[in-house]
Amino acid sequence: MNSILEKIRLFLSDPELKRKSLFTLFIILIFRVFAFLPVPAIDIARLRVLFAQNQFLSLLDIFSGGTLINFSVMALGLNPYINASIIFQLLTMVVPQLEELTKEGEYGRFKINQYTRFLTVPLTVLQAIGIYFLLRNQRVIGALNPIEFFSFIVTLVAGTFILIWFGELISEFGLGNGISLLIFAGIVGRIPVVLTQTLTTVNQELLLNVVIFVVLALFVIAAVVFINEAIRKIPVYYAKRIRGHRMYQAQTNYLPLKLNQAGVIPIIFAVSFVLFPQLIGNFFLQAKNQLVSSSASFIVGLFNPQGFFYNFFYFFLVVGFTFFYTIVVFNPQKISEEIQKHGGFIPGIRPGLSTKQYLEKILYRITTVGAVFLGIIAILPAILSRATGMANLVIGGTGILIVVSVILETFKMIEAQLVMKSYEKFSY
Repeated sequence: MNSILEKIRLFLSDPELKRKSLFTLFIILIFRVFAFLPVPAIDIARLRVLFAQNQFLSLLDIFSGGTLINFSVMALGLNPYINASIIFQLLTMVVPQLEELTKEGEYGRFKINQYTRFLTVPLTVLQAIGIYFLLRNQRVIGALNPIEFFSFIVTLVAGTFILIWFGELISEFGLGNGISLLIFAGIVGRIPVVLTQTLTTVNQELLLNVVIFVVLALFVIAAVVFINEAIRKIPVYYAKRIRGHRMYQAQTNYLPLKLNQAGVIPIIFAVSFVLFPQLIGNFFLQAKNQLVSSSASFIVGLFNPQGFFYNFFYFFLVVGFTFFYTIVVFNPQKISEEIQKHGGFIPGIRPGLSTKQYLEKILYRITTVGAVFLGIIAILPAILSRATGMANLVIGGTGILIVVSVILETFKMIEAQLVMKSYEKFSY
């Protein structure tokens, strides 16, 4: 307790951290103001009725940060940018030129980020057009003339890029990862609304289910913290070595492998993919061609957030993206080469190929546990809705995982900066 109070005191006494915190809060405040700035020509009352009847749109609204239900200028949120990032992460695995860029440090990251923004433009335009026809089919928005239609699309595209800019400002001048913090702020901003909707629909028979839900929510939070912090320590021994005229003593160190290497990224990736068929299906639902409309109706029914196939597909995507992202961020080949280059070895394991194979075996084992946990967290809303009879539990474990993960990562960043500040006074 005293150490926590001491860290809080150090945080409040550090002018740079206070400046970064205030800047982050200021950007989040502006974001929340934009979330209530609606696009003209939208019937907000009819839009909210549509959201109350469509759980898919309610789920999409949570990941847009509450901007979709008000149909603000940022209604599309960060989804196009996230989709573009996914595409480029996949391309870096198959396109040699992009793979080389990832190895060029700051310049390579800058170029890939630039290409990601370029790809975000057409993706945002396509999603804006899809949303327009979806709302028009539901009579939320009337027919627009070409100039009004162009203004509608440009407004949504501009809103998405303003949001991307906000995220980059937070990453550069604020605390933590800007994109994650904006998603976090949107989810937290929607929690009171969703809880109010849930409690207003609860009758006396469901009060026990509410209590069960609260207990399960606390359990999920504890499980998320445990999984995020759990690591497998692999001992690495370094023999005595001589460099120049200095001899370095033998050392023992640990290679920490996190149970959840990918964090919340797989769920964000999976949500972007699993919502796409619903969006396409709703787009063609009112088509005049009977075959097209029937196919769209089948897709919408198949990807119902309460249906078995949707949750199975969602679970499969989360597990798959967890393995994919873990392989991207943790390269056993590179790690084994670094250990060997510095004269280290894992006890009982030969350096080189054997070390690589050993790390791969351990990585796949712990990633399996982490991936299954993330998959269960992702489909938890459907499980709890069926168990408790409350259909409004669209935030569920996914929202909790994002909120808890962002809080933990932000606090770790603050703690790292405090430790760095404490060492700076001994550097003179």
